[in-house]
Amino acid sequence: MKHIKDIAYKINLKEEDLEYYGKYKAKIKPLNNQKKGKLILVTAINPTPFGEGKTTVSIGLGDALNLLGKKTIITLREPSLGPVFGIKGGATGGGLSTVEPSDDINLHFTGDFHAITSANNLLASAIDNNIKQGNDLNIDIKKIVFNRCLDLNDRSLREIVYNINENKRYEKFNITASSEIMAILCLAKDINDLEDKINNIIIAYTKEDKPLYAKDLKISKAIVALLKDAINPNLVQTKEENPVIIHGGPFANIAHGCNSIIATNTALSLADYTITEAGFGSDLGALKFLDIKSRNMNIYPNLVVLVVTIKALKYNGNVKKEDILKENIEALKKGISNLEAHIDNLKYLGSNIIVCLNKFNTDIKKEIEFVKEFCLSKNIKCEVSESYSKGSKGALNLANLVLNSINNPSNYKLLYDINDSIEDKINAIVKKIYKANEVIYSKKAKNKIKLLKKLKLDKKLICISKTQYSISDNPKIFGNPNNYSITVSDINLYNGAGFITVLMGDVFTMPGLSKEPSYQNIYVKDDKIEGIF
Repeated sequence: MKHIKDIAYKINLKEEDLEYYGKYKAKIKPLNNQKKGKLILVTAINPTPFGEGKTTVSIGLGDALNLLGKKTIITLREPSLGPVFGIKGGATGGGLSTVEPSDDINLHFTGDFHAITSANNLLASAIDNNIKQGNDLNIDIKKIVFNRCLDLNDRSLREIVYNINENKRYEKFNITASSEIMAILCLAKDINDLEDKINNIIIAYTKEDKPLYAKDLKISKAIVALLKDAINPNLVQTKEENPVIIHGGPFANIAHGCNSIIATNTALSLADYTITEAGFGSDLGALKFLDIKSRNMNIYPNLVVLVVTIKALKYNGNVKKEDILKENIEALKKGISNLEAHIDNLKYLGSNIIVCLNKFNTDIKKEIEFVKEFCLSKNIKCEVSESYSKGSKGALNLANLVLNSINNPSNYKLLYDINDSIEDKINAIVKKIYKANEVIYSKKAKNKIKLLKKLKLDKKLICISKTQYSISDNPKIFGNPNNYSITVSDINLYNGAGFITVLMGDVFTMPGLSKEPSYQNIYVKDDKIEGIF
């Protein structure tokens, strides 16, 4: 690894622009200059247990563009400790396409997640303190809507009970990545916008259903003080010593799943090409990138790279895990409908799109050719990436395709007007993207929608919370489902962040640990952390 100041020099940053966190990490001052480079969004088909390698492809592509002499910055989300110690593992790429220092990034990094956790819980404690000290805000303890958070997977915190002034109160913890403070940090344009958004967080309601805000507690400035450093992007490097900005980490199946607007704007101001990614499949992360992040930035991607793997396509063709490496063209023919669904959706949204086949050493040539021919039949260009095993050289063909495609026209269109009714906005997403023919609302969801309309808090963007494993709300339905019913189980307003989260199916805002969690493999040897994958 190079000293981080040497990486900064590559993108015309000087030493005074850096706040060092050791030799290999630094905070940088946010930028939002008039000069804007090209924006490349990396997304994928629905994830499977094998991993599709979005981050690995993003890093490999960035390294390859830099190898071709193109000034490129990769911008990624920060990993959450919960998945690192849980089932997912680390989030800094793989093989020869990784971000360094990977162990630091996957664990405490520069403390952004800890600052967000502290800010969140300061606000939560202030709510309870107001109740304890006389409840001058007239908070209905049954209508508190702001929860504590923790950056770990702990299912025991999904529901807790405690007493304030001898009143029993039900509370729950979210994981930090699903905290509204996290969403706000990633959607704020600067520190003043951050404070405005925090002011507008709805913390609770009175018994008369009057909304109460964070600003009512006179706490927003103190929260901003806790986030003063966390709002600044983090500069690190790839294994091939190219610049990477990592900042923010909202979950894509609960929140909007993209790194911060500040990080993306900073990269666009410093580089000719900015590569970023959105969480999970394009039905979640990419949709929210275009519908929430891009609307807030007023900047849309010049090109979308859709990542697919042979294993994932076979899995969508109902091949068992133990048979996934065997040649099976018939299963590919069935499973490729999932790729087709994502292509069609991205084209419908107006994206300029190419497909990247992330190649594994076990992939069979005949099956690779089948995928390429399918993409050709859809009039979509496809290129193979082998950056995991070959680094930048393994992604040169992909990089050249990106350069040849990035100036093709895109014509992004909005799925709905923000002033449409909540139901109409949900219908637009569900019917146009998820291909369902019916939306069923629970009684709880109906009541919350009715309240938001009454309070005139319904003119917000829509953030869908559903399973990442299927385009539908059922994780067991693979491929390209259509003509089915989708169920809205609950509605949560993130007023400060500016969106309404619509919960479909059984998605937990506090994940649990698996039977064999990743923490079993993590250890320290010779002062170095091992076992994070």
